[in-house]
Amino acid sequence: LEASAAQAQSSVALLVALLDQSHEAPRLDAFVQSRRNEKLINEEITEQLCKTFVTPLEREDIEALSTALYRIPKTIEKFSQKYIVCLDQVHGVDFSRQVQLLEEAVVTVTAMVKTLRRHANIEQVKAQNKRLHQLEGEADKLILELFKTLYTGRHDPLRVIISMDLYETLEEIIDRCRDAGNVIFQIVLKYS
Repeated sequence: LEASAAQAQSSVALLVALLDQSHEAPRLDAFVQSRRNEKLINEEITEQLCKTFVTPLEREDIEALSTALYRIPKTIEKFSQKYIVCLDQVHGVDFSRQVQLLEEAVVTVTAMVKTLRRHANIEQVKAQNKRLHQLEGEADKLILELFKTLYTGRHDPLRVIISMDLYETLEEIIDRCRDAGNVIFQIVLKYS
């Protein structure tokens, strides 16, 4: 699970690098490989669950968290595909504020996953989960602000549609982090 969380964090780093590229043609290879790595980790977790008689957590909890973590790089890859396909139409669109929220969210999820091994106290995990919900709320407010800017009528309609889709996909990634945090919090509650 820690490797899965680390892979999600790695995918966010790839996303940041993709958005920072302005001088060379972006490629999907690294995103595809990241998702494949995550898929291998997910398959290994499933295999270990089938082979192991006793697990430190309930199988359903492990599977739920593994699935929630897998969805983060998968959605990042989806964003990257869309972004690369329509790069000419979104040149100059600023995604930095959403990406900052995403970076903090994935770091928080990674820290929460690591607490499962240490049996961290419930208050710490509760605070981390609360922070994820705050980040998701900030992302919701931000997307409305960004939409308001797009709705002014000063932008090309195609650029508006594409930008909105990309903003929504970034917000979906933050939602995926929140979902993983909710699973972790439920696990910790169950075992506290």
